Amino acid sequence: MSDDGKKSAPAAIKKAVALRYGPEGHETTGAVAAKGRLRLAERIIELARQHGVPIKQDPDLVEILARLDIDEEIPPELYVVAAEILAFVHRANEAWRLGAGNEETK
Repeated sequence: MSDDGKKSAPAAIKKAVALRYGPEGHETTGAVAAKGRLRLAERIIELARQHGVPIKQDPDLVEILARLDIDEEIPPELYVVAAEILAFVHRANEAWRLGAGNEETK
């Protein structure tokens, strides 16, 4: 998740939150893996891009998730949001897979 700082408000601050799903006990709800502002946010986003991790830009969601601690699981009141994130990641992975498959067939 990222808030790329491209708001119309002049005081926008770049923030990012990375979520972890899968092994380590967070396979269903997910947990905060990393979060940061300014340069740390830029680094989180850069690493996500380098590793092909889908990035969802949603300033409101970043604000909510940034309140959680590192390794804190997503609370039940955010399960609907977590489901939307998983759906976004699934669609992004499927689009990448189909795109990569098209490249291999050429």
